[in-house]
Amino acid sequence: MAIFQLVRSFFDDPNALWVISGTTLLGLCSGVLGCFAFLRKRGLMGDVLAHSTLPGICLAFMITGSKHPFFFLIGATLTGIAASLCIGWITRYSRIKEDTALGLVLSVFFGVGIVLLTQIQHSDNGNQSGLDKFLFGQSASMVASDVQVMGTVAVILLILCFLFFKELKLLCFDANFGRSLGFPMRGLDFMLMLFLVVAVVIGLQAAGVVLMAALLITPAAAARYWTERLEHMVLISAAMGAFSGILGTWISSVAYHLSTGPIIVISATSVFMLSMIFAPQRGLLAKWIRLMKIRKQVARENLFAWIYESCEGEGNESVSIHRLNHHPSLKKHKQMLHQLEKEGYLQLETGEDGKPSVIRLTEKGWETAYETVLYKRMLEVWLMHEGDLESDVHSEAITSKEQIPDRLIPELRQLLVRHGHEPKRYQVRSTPLKEGVPS
Repeated sequence: MAIFQLVRSFFDDPNALWVISGTTLLGLCSGVLGCFAFLRKRGLMGDVLAHSTLPGICLAFMITGSKHPFFFLIGATLTGIAASLCIGWITRYSRIKEDTALGLVLSVFFGVGIVLLTQIQHSDNGNQSGLDKFLFGQSASMVASDVQVMGTVAVILLILCFLFFKELKLLCFDANFGRSLGFPMRGLDFMLMLFLVVAVVIGLQAAGVVLMAALLITPAAAARYWTERLEHMVLISAAMGAFSGILGTWISSVAYHLSTGPIIVISATSVFMLSMIFAPQRGLLAKWIRLMKIRKQVARENLFAWIYESCEGEGNESVSIHRLNHHPSLKKHKQMLHQLEKEGYLQLETGEDGKPSVIRLTEKGWETAYETVLYKRMLEVWLMHEGDLESDVHSEAITSKEQIPDRLIPELRQLLVRHGHEPKRYQVRSTPLKEGVPS
């Protein structure tokens, strides 16, 4: 009930509606553009562009004497474009790597911005400037005109991304192929940088210079865990960015009036952490579950192969369970024998002490063991004669017998016969099974 009252009081505040509208649009726009920057491996570029806009904002204020968002947009865009051109020029005409150029341009432009900001603070109208708020953002100060400018620019950026979606997709995944088709990839790259500059500029008042880069990259990185398609990634990233803006704004308004920009970033980071852990395919939990399944499957296959080869080597149809104690890799899988017994693959015969002492495979177990050993031995001879076998598939890429090409199986069987390693099928004798053991 208390949470409902907090939500109701929040939406009853007219200024809060403007703030949440601005941060939602910012998160939506940043999420879309961040996908292209993320896939283009330009994650640090957002940080560089955010820091490089500070001198443009300061120069715009020094020239016009006004804090109107439109003048800040022009000044910050110009210095952001200049920073992008400097990075391209340094990497193209020198031996300096791109990461070094990014760090160099970031520090130089941000240093110039701090110098100009200090100069403004010591000037006659320094107390009225408030430009230091652009370092960490101040969403609470946004009014209707700020949100209108931010919303207009954000919608324009979203429309342009929709119109140039195929070109941006080509730029992110295969720029060389696009260049061979005649697309101006260098111009498209510059256009993407321009989009990022404008997105950074409109988000400075909400998130600030320092934190704006996180809004560009974090939703995109989180969305990458949930899908393999760019179209879905863009939509998911946009939704996550908008949700982070809404959640961060609401928390900052009800939780002791914390700064909105940092809370939005923390909200986006929380969404990223949840995605990294719980995403169905690429999440850490899903990977751990798959790893456990693979380990269990490998252990079962190794156990079947050991039982089969032990019986094959001694000419018996059963093997002593105590021999597992001398097998380091299978000793810890003794408890798996009871599970296989329940599934009908084997039966455990007890000794005089009443404990299981002998492993005897059922007909179902012999068939499974035979298929397992056959698969392992075919892979072995494939590795030995891979140069003599014509196949587009490499043996290292095979993880199951079903993946072996059908046309290779007869050749692999002939190689097994030639080397004397072809496994033979065992027939289960009609011996009475102990009560309760499936046949």
